[in-house]
Amino acid sequence: MQVVSRGEIDNKYKWRLEDIVESDEAWEELYENTESLGKGAGRYQGELSERNGVLQCLKFDDELNISLEKLYVYAKMRKDEDCSVDKYVQMVDRVKNLLVEISEKTAYIMPELSANSQEFLQSLASDKAFADYSYTLELIIKNKKHTLSTSEEILLAKTGLFSGMFQEAFGMFDNLDIKFDSFKTSDGEEVQLSHGLYGVLLQSPVRSDRQKAFMSMFGAYRDMINTVAALYIGNVKKNVFYSQVRKYENCLDRATCGEDVSVDVYYRLLDCINENLPLLHRYLRYRRHALGYKKLHMYDLHVPITGGDSLGVEYEEACAIVKDALSPLGEEYANLLDKAFGEGWIDVYENKGKRSGAYSWGCYGVHPYVLLNYQKTTHDIFTIAHELGHAMHSYYSNENQAYPKAEYKIFVAEVASTVNEVLLVRHLLSKAEGEQKKYLLSYLLDMFRTTVFRQTQFAEFEYEAHKMAEEGKPMSAEILCEVYRKLNRKYYVTSGIDNDDDFIRYEWARIPHFYNAFYVYKYSTGLISALCIADNILKNGQSAVESYKKFLKAGGSMSPVEILKLAGVDLTEEDPYEQAMAIFEQTVDELERA
Repeated sequence: MQVVSRGEIDNKYKWRLEDIVESDEAWEELYENTESLGKGAGRYQGELSERNGVLQCLKFDDELNISLEKLYVYAKMRKDEDCSVDKYVQMVDRVKNLLVEISEKTAYIMPELSANSQEFLQSLASDKAFADYSYTLELIIKNKKHTLSTSEEILLAKTGLFSGMFQEAFGMFDNLDIKFDSFKTSDGEEVQLSHGLYGVLLQSPVRSDRQKAFMSMFGAYRDMINTVAALYIGNVKKNVFYSQVRKYENCLDRATCGEDVSVDVYYRLLDCINENLPLLHRYLRYRRHALGYKKLHMYDLHVPITGGDSLGVEYEEACAIVKDALSPLGEEYANLLDKAFGEGWIDVYENKGKRSGAYSWGCYGVHPYVLLNYQKTTHDIFTIAHELGHAMHSYYSNENQAYPKAEYKIFVAEVASTVNEVLLVRHLLSKAEGEQKKYLLSYLLDMFRTTVFRQTQFAEFEYEAHKMAEEGKPMSAEILCEVYRKLNRKYYVTSGIDNDDDFIRYEWARIPHFYNAFYVYKYSTGLISALCIADNILKNGQSAVESYKKFLKAGGSMSPVEILKLAGVDLTEEDPYEQAMAIFEQTVDELERA
């Protein structure tokens, strides 16, 4: 169970970043051209109260941003292949500096546009010549009160040189510098823990192995908790600064307004989950009984509770399973999956220095990419389906929208990914019986637990952390650990779980998404939306698929709440939340009867 070097992995399991930029040398040439282009970024200053000046400026800004996007995505993904390669660390740093430099030169655009009358901006938004920018202009109108003067915007743009350093420092620590204690498993094998191996070991049928992995993981964060807390607190205070400067009510208001989503959706989610915690407790009591334990520990929450197959298959077979499961989405979708599997879209295996976890990313005009750290677990099969959902969403958006409308909001970013997961588990359940069916039912419930309940728990934590900072209350490693401990007790202890206070209180310190504030709740709303969409597809077939594709193709062309309505989901109403909880309860019922 040792992690290999990147050179030991077959090229067919590596992504093909040459589709973005042909080589590092070509990247340097693109960098020079973009830098040169950026020197003229101030040419439209003072001309944005005139229709033609606005149009030409917006087109120029698009050209510049497309080039910057290619530069950054290529360099960052090369770095993610092996974070220890200094060349790519430097390339990322250089393009970040260029981004800041150019953002300073273009900082006048939003203030000048916002200074125009609402009537003028609305006339532009309704002009066919500005069709690609209609939603951008609508958002400018909505956010006029949060746009500062040109000099203030330039000053804020300069803070980009360091505003991301809290996240960057945590990423370097979490991917390179963190030290996990090694240990021997029950069969005598020496294990040097990594993020990827941790997920595997938590599913080990041997409880002592799970416990050792758990203690090694959280012991490492405990040993560095003051450093990690300083990074996170700094990031929170940065968020407060930007919220106050831009005259938002609070950080949550800034985050939701930034995506054109009502803050009521956030509060509705928290209220719904807290009301339905008894359902979570009921399932966890079943899990404790099924495992035969008097008391569960936090490291018992991922191990399969039945003797059903855990689907620990090779990568190629996992891809075939995913493709079969997604067949309800039609032939076109299946053909795109073949491209993803066979044409260098995916980086498959863990290697030394590689970024942990998984993601889908890319840039406009190039097919999307997927980073995996594949292990032979059921969870990793679902990760393939999940990340390809992201990739296909990006593909459809980019193919059907102009650049200004192609990028969908983060609020809907987890919907397509979790539609794929739901279709996968429904597909597997349709073929299962006996212990395997029980296994899959519990897997669906654990998907609920980790994606809806757990991410909402995380959302509550970051809400409390930002509230403390906004109210000027003291923050420290101990205070943050205590906040998390209490939340963990609320979510789990009632169901008969030992809270494992000495270790689980540090769990917040290993969540990278916390450095992108108020992101995690979208996993919860994403699964809730996905359940509704997937059920509609399975019940109504082609008509539902076409509605879903309208959602995929819409990109960022309107409010994400309105885009979801294209697929039949209205998160401003209670129905989706109630339907999701009903599905969870029905699944618990079915598992208890199985």
